[in-house]
Amino acid sequence: MDILKQLINSVDHNPDSILVVRQQTEQRLPSHQHHKAQLLLVFGGIAYLQTEEKDFYIPSNHYIWIPKNYSHNLMFNTQDLYIINIYFPGEISSEFYNELGIYPVSKLLSEMLSFSEKWHGDYFKGSWEFDFLTMLRNVLSRENLKKFSIQLPTTDDQRLQAVVSQLRSRLNENLTLEGAAKQWGISVRSLTRLFQAKLHITFIQYVKMLRIIRAMELIKDSNLNMTEIAYEIGYSNISAFSNNFHQLTNMRPTEFKTMSRV
Repeated sequence: MDILKQLINSVDHNPDSILVVRQQTEQRLPSHQHHKAQLLLVFGGIAYLQTEEKDFYIPSNHYIWIPKNYSHNLMFNTQDLYIINIYFPGEISSEFYNELGIYPVSKLLSEMLSFSEKWHGDYFKGSWEFDFLTMLRNVLSRENLKKFSIQLPTTDDQRLQAVVSQLRSRLNENLTLEGAAKQWGISVRSLTRLFQAKLHITFIQYVKMLRIIRAMELIKDSNLNMTEIAYEIGYSNISAFSNNFHQLTNMRPTEFKTMSRV
């Protein structure tokens, strides 16, 4: 694909530069990788990053660090999403930069991004912009922020794909392992093993993450209040919804609403 080649060439064309891209360059491209590590910042919506093993959900005012040569594919379905990509060359000794992770944009990082808001293109060693961006990168590992933990494992198992597809469309129902097993003509034991072997996660954990992901989308894209959203995704108890949301996102639904509508 020409666009994909152009992207990779633009990122790796100057192997020693730090490249800043302030546009949705990677939207809906096939899985790809580049020799530079990538800091991808998301504002105004929810982005979806696919890897060979998992789907990652990046809400507004969060960033994802993607190590170099890490195959990925970015998608999103909202027009008001704004993305900043910063590509970094070279080796980095800290283990933080060798692992893919999603974190909130801190006040310090936000101020640094604001300071450099008009920067775009390649910046080379010896320039003060290069030094500033290097410092911005080094700040990430020192903030000790808690990872955003919604990561949906993927599978090529056709039976399991059919099951999880049905789950997505029935989140407002009382979903149980026993009920899903009966519907698909599978024993509870076999379905339990299938989730553990193929997805490395329990049925309950998977449903919980599906519901919170749907809640994030509804908070962002609908005018429903929190009680209505809780019922829409299968919670009869607003407190349980809020606690599960906090457990997976490190923030309450109301906090997420404030962040997503900034």
